[in-house]
Amino acid sequence: MIRAALKSLLGRKLRLVMSTFAIVLGVAFVVGTLIFSDTLNRSFTSLFASTVGDVVVRPDGSSENFGTATTRAIPGTLVDELAQVPGAARADGMVTAFGVYVIDDKGKPIGSFGTPAIGANWTDAPAGNGLEGLRIVEGEAPQGPGEVVLDATTAEKSGYDVGDRVPLTTTGEAANLEPTLVGVADFAEGGSLNGATYVAFDTAEAQRLFHDGKDEFDSVWVTAADGVSQDQLRDEVQQALPSDLEAVTGDDAADESASELLKAISFLTTFLLIFAGIALVVGSFIIVNTFSILVAQRSRELALLRALGASKRQVVRSVQLEAFVLGLLGATLGAALGIVLALGLRALFATFGLDLSGQPLVYRPRAFIAAYVVGIVVTMAAAYLPARRTSRIAPVQALRDDIALPEESMRTRFRLGLVLALLGGGLLTIGLGDYIDSREGWFTGAGVLAILLGVTAMAPVLAKPFLRAARAVYARLFGSVGNLAGQNALRNPRRTAATASALMIGLALAGTMAIVGGSAKASVDKSVEDSFTGDFVVNSVLGAPFSSSVADRINKLDGIQDVVRQRSGFADVDGSATWVIATDPSSLSRLGVTFEQGTAEDLAAPGAAMVTEAEAADRGWSVGDRFTVSTPGGEATWTLAATFKSNALLQGGMVVSVETFEAAGYPAEDTLLVIYADSGASDLQARLDDVLADQPTVTAKDQVAFAAEQREPIDQFVLIIYALLGLALLIAVLGIVNTLALSVIERTREVGLLRAIGVTRPQLRRMITLESVIIAVLGAVLGVLLGIGFGLALMQAVRDQGLEVISVPFDQLAIFMLLAVVVGVLAAILPARRAARLDVLEAIATE
Repeated sequence: MIRAALKSLLGRKLRLVMSTFAIVLGVAFVVGTLIFSDTLNRSFTSLFASTVGDVVVRPDGSSENFGTATTRAIPGTLVDELAQVPGAARADGMVTAFGVYVIDDKGKPIGSFGTPAIGANWTDAPAGNGLEGLRIVEGEAPQGPGEVVLDATTAEKSGYDVGDRVPLTTTGEAANLEPTLVGVADFAEGGSLNGATYVAFDTAEAQRLFHDGKDEFDSVWVTAADGVSQDQLRDEVQQALPSDLEAVTGDDAADESASELLKAISFLTTFLLIFAGIALVVGSFIIVNTFSILVAQRSRELALLRALGASKRQVVRSVQLEAFVLGLLGATLGAALGIVLALGLRALFATFGLDLSGQPLVYRPRAFIAAYVVGIVVTMAAAYLPARRTSRIAPVQALRDDIALPEESMRTRFRLGLVLALLGGGLLTIGLGDYIDSREGWFTGAGVLAILLGVTAMAPVLAKPFLRAARAVYARLFGSVGNLAGQNALRNPRRTAATASALMIGLALAGTMAIVGGSAKASVDKSVEDSFTGDFVVNSVLGAPFSSSVADRINKLDGIQDVVRQRSGFADVDGSATWVIATDPSSLSRLGVTFEQGTAEDLAAPGAAMVTEAEAADRGWSVGDRFTVSTPGGEATWTLAATFKSNALLQGGMVVSVETFEAAGYPAEDTLLVIYADSGASDLQARLDDVLADQPTVTAKDQVAFAAEQREPIDQFVLIIYALLGLALLIAVLGIVNTLALSVIERTREVGLLRAIGVTRPQLRRMITLESVIIAVLGAVLGVLLGIGFGLALMQAVRDQGLEVISVPFDQLAIFMLLAVVVGVLAAILPARRAARLDVLEAIATE
């Protein structure tokens, strides 16, 4: 039986290779994602290990600031004292600032949205455990004002060489600098800053720029003497510190920083694995369909094996063996393609600023174990039902010319599908509702999957009216050829529906994202239109703070009535990162803020805060409640003084006064300016652009441009989703090709007879193309309808999160339908060509 199964497999190589593609692509996505994730983890772990000392001294509670800058500092006199601590070999003060951008030789800032632009003092202090951090590889260290060192990647991207002047922008009072590049630094043992930029000054200059010339530091590295452990040194150092400072081992500081960052970007791995799962689900439909057709075509062969003495179990095992071999092959090819995909992911994320080019790919066993587990298990599970069906072939059927495999009742399938769909609807309601406190994503995902599987099970029944109508339309438009194409699709509604279901899943998710994206953009437009009260908004194109001197310069322009500042940073509230926005309470009315409870005057009190009404409800807060906040200045107790309606200029945060913000240790850096012009002021956009000409990271926008900027990340996100769903759609197209190709083989004799009675080759190609279009359009119709349902349900569930406008982009959905027709035509090319090339006499003689 094993030999028979393997010979059968080898005899149908071409038929099965196309099915292997479904597994290859799904497995490749899993392997590529896991390799990329492991590379990401290793890269950040190595980076942070080389950017801490044996012991790090820092302001107490710094670990809870989520990377937000602080005005707290360490006195320079403490550095010498720490160098004398028992077990210390040396101590080095570290100045670290963010928002120091290098402007390249084309006038563009180096960096991307969200990646840090680091300014620091240059030091040769060794990293923890004796590791060597950045070292000078060209030129020399900076000495005195007007000299800087750049990291090698930034120097290369900027186009500057040692001796060149380097334009910089900072968030301090000195918004623009142009020092001389005197050196280039790189990691001694390879590695990179993962997209961050690094600018190093000498210590005195760094203190002048970032600490107003005071002899103070942001942290201190204490290096252990030979034979002294990090734990021992930490304990000694802690005894020498005042109560507002803390000492942590370098290993703990590195792990803490890496784990926080990796946790923040862990959604990338989850996000990619979700699409790998979608690809595998779609691939499973293709495999089920393929094995169903193959088993049906081999039904006489299998019945003959039964007649020769093979047991039911042996027949089932023979089909499962074929699935195992196919899964093994698909997993092997998928693992190889996954490595290529990991390289592609690394290159893709480099364009978004996450540059891992200095870190080689990490190949952990789990990626390849997952490849074979996923590839083999999914293939064998998908082939189980067709294999089980083989056991129902009676040996006596081998004596008949025509054998049909027993099929389950379509009514039974419909009832099962209906139950699954109803169950999925319930799970989706739980996931999208406020009925549980956690795991909403799991309920939502399980609900969507159950609905998709339920509709797939019901599809043969649901498709019959559509297929009958399609046959009638085809008959009218294309005559007998169209009628034959309609009859072929209607002949086996299970097969047609199963093939269409693969396309249905991809388009259902694409339709959902089209509605989510369209609704999000419409909501942004409405929010901006309702609450944009200024004439211009000034902010950073890189999402970073900028110098407060920018507002001062704008305020001096003729025609400017007022400039309202906003500052922002993270705080820890009840263990979660919370965005804190600071502004002048007296300006809230100008920003169009509508209060639900409280007033602007209430926010002026020290420690007062306000949040949106929805945020207060989520947290269970009422006006007057007090809560503890961990800020860069340490722990503080704030009071909820007011609640307000969602506002486009105060998005997603807790609002406090500038005085409360500064008292909490946040630096005096602006993140947004709202500009109000005098009536009749002319050419203000051009004059604002002139003022900001030396600040390439900062731009001024009117309401239309601001709304477009707010929509841009939504468009980018939806495009990424479409690109990833393209994998599932590619698998679906391969499924249609596979089904048609197998169908042509199955109908070889019928094709020969059609040719014999006068059907021409073009007519035959047209018939198969029309059949393919029916399958694709059926999948598109079901997918678009499900996508509309999922999208409307999702948007209805998040209406209280500020997405108040529900918009169905019918133009995009119409494009999906047109693409389905194109897919149908393209998928039919190879099967139609093969059918047209069949020899008439040989085809008629085929059994």
